[in-house]
Amino acid sequence: MSDVKITIVPDGPLKVEGPIDLQDSDGNPVPTREGKAAYLCRCGGSKNKPFCDGTHSRIGFAGAEAAVRAADPSGD
Repeated sequence: MSDVKITIVPDGPLKVEGPIDLQDSDGNPVPTREGKAAYLCRCGGSKNKPFCDGTHSRIGFAGAEAAVRAADPSGD
């Protein structure tokens, strides 16, 4: 079983905890801080992709789960 834990931060990034091997689209390693959580951008606005730089809060990013609730507030 993997020791990696991924948490969706509401209207923010993906928080990735545990040992990860992050690679770019060409298969090159992307350095992460060993022993520290990595926060990966979900909004697409970060200037430090794939990592979050806080842009989501400045642009009013609403995560998909918020969009689903807005589309169907009854939860059906």
